[in-house]
Amino acid sequence: MAKKLEDYITTIPDFPEKGIMFRDVTSVLESGEGLRLSIDELYKLTQDIEFDIVAGAEARGFIFGMPLAYKAGKPFVPVRKKGKLPRDTYQQTYNLEYGTATIEIHKDSIKPGQRVVLVDDLIATGGTIEAAAKLVEQCGGIVVKILFLIELEGLEGRKKLSKYNVASVVKYPGK
Repeated sequence: MAKKLEDYITTIPDFPEKGIMFRDVTSVLESGEGLRLSIDELYKLTQDIEFDIVAGAEARGFIFGMPLAYKAGKPFVPVRKKGKLPRDTYQQTYNLEYGTATIEIHKDSIKPGQRVVLVDDLIATGGTIEAAAKLVEQCGGIVVKILFLIELEGLEGRKKLSKYNVASVVKYPGK
């Protein structure tokens, strides 16, 4: 019987605090079959759209976005933490549970009108990927789809991304 992606995701109860069911994607990466399946499933989610670029949020968006870009024959654009990119950048600050964070994209990495698929490993509250989408738009790019390997539906991050076409491979009802 063929395995589903869920079979490769390890759930750790009460991490990082009591009541949280931590969905660990490293167990997907530690399996050749799981990694192949994750990229194949993400790729299937791009078949209904035309796009020019795959962009991924640091760091796990790189892990899943870059092989997706390779499979699709498209370039990959990294969205990085502040201070990591050497050329001129756009910056976007967003809220975290305690404080803020800033991410950046090279100003010349996406040309006006280019169609972009954004990728990250997991959607929780949606803050990071919403900031990444704003950076793509500052470049003049069009976010045509946002992809996640895992969606934690109980945190309602999809609401923050309601103006975008959002898809996830595996959905968990809780937090």
